[in-house]
Amino acid sequence: MASNARLDHRNPLVIDTHELGRRPGAMQRLTREVDAPRDLGLEGVIGVPEGAPLELDLRLESVMEGVLVTGTARASAKGECVRCLEPVGLELEAAFQEMFSYPDADDRGRVIAEPGDDAEDDEDRQYIEDGLIDLEPLLRDAVVLALPMQPVCQDDCQGLCSECGARLTDDPEHHHDATDIRWAALQGLADTMSDGEKDEMSGDVPRSARADEKQEK
Repeated sequence: MASNARLDHRNPLVIDTHELGRRPGAMQRLTREVDAPRDLGLEGVIGVPEGAPLELDLRLESVMEGVLVTGTARASAKGECVRCLEPVGLELEAAFQEMFSYPDADDRGRVIAEPGDDAEDDEDRQYIEDGLIDLEPLLRDAVVLALPMQPVCQDDCQGLCSECGARLTDDPEHHHDATDIRWAALQGLADTMSDGEKDEMSGDVPRSARADEKQEK
């Protein structure tokens, strides 16, 4: 069921259906450009920037139980590549369709005395309020479904080097010489030792020691 807050007809995403009346078969087409609301998309991934132009093509059809809204939203979405973190932009087109029911009518369009008796059924429905319908929840769902969950700057993006962060697509030959960390530790130890200490570890006797040994003989 719709929230208790009354809809504001000045909101560009609130549509007035009074012109249709309650005449099944009546139809109205609307085209409008509005500013995108905030958080329209996948937060932290990709979405339509707040205030960006959002083009709407709408068709409103009056039926027995309410108004059937069919439409398409077009806008430019922005985000970042999940592999290399470069900016990503794409042209978005999201289609949607929703039935907005009269609050005093059942599924067959018959007037009922107590709307909302079936709480579970009400939760799944969108309702007309004082002749107004709110497209924003419908639009948000449609945009999220139309956006890529993992946007990439190009299909064959190679991502970033795990060692230095370089963008691999820009330098396909980029690499680092692999060094066994065990040998690296030994090399570091060797670099800090004197020549005599190295000879002792390798089993060689220094020349001065050999000369002394000859004199003793």
